[in-house]
Amino acid sequence: MKIGEKNYIKQLRLHNEKALAYVIDEYGGLIMSVIRKHLFYLPEKQEECFDDVLLKIWQNIESFDENKSTFRNWAAAVAKYQAIDYLRSYRKELQTVNIEDAVIVQEDHALAGMIEKEINLEVEKMLECLKPQDRELFYKLYVEEKSMKQISCETGIKQEVIYNRLSRGRKKLRRNILEERGA
Repeated sequence: MKIGEKNYIKQLRLHNEKALAYVIDEYGGLIMSVIRKHLFYLPEKQEECFDDVLLKIWQNIESFDENKSTFRNWAAAVAKYQAIDYLRSYRKELQTVNIEDAVIVQEDHALAGMIEKEINLEVEKMLECLKPQDRELFYKLYVEEKSMKQISCETGIKQEVIYNRLSRGRKKLRRNILEERGA
């Protein structure tokens, strides 16, 4: 069976490896450019991230809905979020370095700052659809990794209210992400 524009998604869902090869041929450049944009300072991680993106596409093709977005946009979003995950894990790696590797940390301090800035820009861009107070709650919970109790004490907002705001905020973020993919 020949894999083409009309049947590659169906064949991907059937886990036909030829369909994955088609995706690599047709969308590999796009996927790699998205990865390079986000992992510009980590060229040694780009190929590994590319492989993981293909694996995610392969494993999660069932979640692709052609009524909501094009495959091109969906694949680009998968690549973007996988690359951001790589940045996060690299940042955590830098924070948990052995004492013998302290020299490497010094050399990577500038890189870590750039990665931190890239992640912060992505988080800010993603959260800009929220009200400033809700944005602050998301930042405290997910970036600063504070507990609900700590956030409640700092802000003076009851935990139940925080849960409600976070729930509404997540729904709004989902809608925004789906709109971006469809654009």
